[in-house]
Amino acid sequence: MAKEGADMTEETEFMIDKNVGKGLENVESSGNAKEMRAVILAGFGGLNKLKVTKKAMPEPQDGEVKIRVKACGLNFLDLMVRQGTVDNPPKPPLVPGFECSGIVESLGENTKGFEIGDRVMAFVNYNAWAEVVCTPVDFVYKMPDEMTFAEAAAFSLNFVAAYMMLFEVASLREGMSVLVHSAGGGVVSLCPGQAVAQLCSTVPNVTVFGIASCFKHAAIRDSVTHLFDRNVDYIQEVKKICPEGVDVVLDCLCGENTGKGLSLLKPLGTYILYGASNMVTGETKSFFSFAKSWWQVEKVNPIKLYEENKVIAGFSLLNLLFKQGRCSLVKSVMDKLLCLYEQKKIKPVVDSLWALEEVKEAMQRIHDRGNIGKLILDVEKSPTPLMASDSTETSEAGEEEEEPEGDNDSKERMPFIH
Repeated sequence: MAKEGADMTEETEFMIDKNVGKGLENVESSGNAKEMRAVILAGFGGLNKLKVTKKAMPEPQDGEVKIRVKACGLNFLDLMVRQGTVDNPPKPPLVPGFECSGIVESLGENTKGFEIGDRVMAFVNYNAWAEVVCTPVDFVYKMPDEMTFAEAAAFSLNFVAAYMMLFEVASLREGMSVLVHSAGGGVVSLCPGQAVAQLCSTVPNVTVFGIASCFKHAAIRDSVTHLFDRNVDYIQEVKKICPEGVDVVLDCLCGENTGKGLSLLKPLGTYILYGASNMVTGETKSFFSFAKSWWQVEKVNPIKLYEENKVIAGFSLLNLLFKQGRCSLVKSVMDKLLCLYEQKKIKPVVDSLWALEEVKEAMQRIHDRGNIGKLILDVEKSPTPLMASDSTETSEAGEEEEEPEGDNDSKERMPFIH
């Protein structure tokens, strides 16, 4: 099998805070240098920090796979990255994105298990929102034949996070009950509402309490057992049905919901925090929102946990992969999930498809909590004529162009909606 040698001279590093800044220098066009389109985050802040630009195409290093990207997943976590609210964010300019799907274009040395032309999905330590990515072979998985590229880009983070929280952390079993926030989302910061509901249905007699905005209820009502409005006192509603409480609480919101979640746990129940989307209120980072969310978090007393027989846990799939080296565990989970997919027991829910040039509008849709399922950046999709003239048009890497205030609000959003 022919393999392309690695042209990059720096050693690949997996840590989030080390890997991102490489290769984002302005490209000097020279001779036969290959270029690609990519979304660049020029600096932390609002939507105007995002640009589509041309940059040097990466080549695979030792143990890496080069993928011609077809689709990328867009998560609430990407909004937090844009604002700089994630812990120890990498220094911009950078290419956002953590998951993609596409076709293997070439292989680095000592890369086994894949061939050129394979259809794959992959985790990427940033840099996913581009026409080409290179990522270690341990983060790459073959797609089932019947899975589309959009489905694959909606699959990896959502379902792996949901499965690991339910079965690895909470030990979900027959007859248990689960409460999940953002039940209509694909994964908010990783909020796997739809994935959680589908995986719970694979276990007999599991009761799922979903919390979601009212306008999403019609679309997701059949996927959960009980559904409540996020703006009402859902604690009392849940306790009317389960006076003892629930076995598992999955919280991607943080803030005041932490105390509410802990109060709903029955003895030996597990509360899992895996996001903090309540910290994101405006387009840019807000110290007030951050402080309010932190202040509202109930201060956990270990003695109280001991007395009440409750478990509190945290989960970060990206840290597990990129910082803690548990890729073999994640692969075993992915194998189980692909079996469930092939048995037609689970299926990723795609909300809409967007061109790279429409990334601002796509991010706004997530910020408005308007999606039911996953938003996908379709690399081959052409932007609508209205958006093609937007300030996301191709520009020099890292350059920032000013936008007139209210410009985004005046534009119609015209994605391909599933």
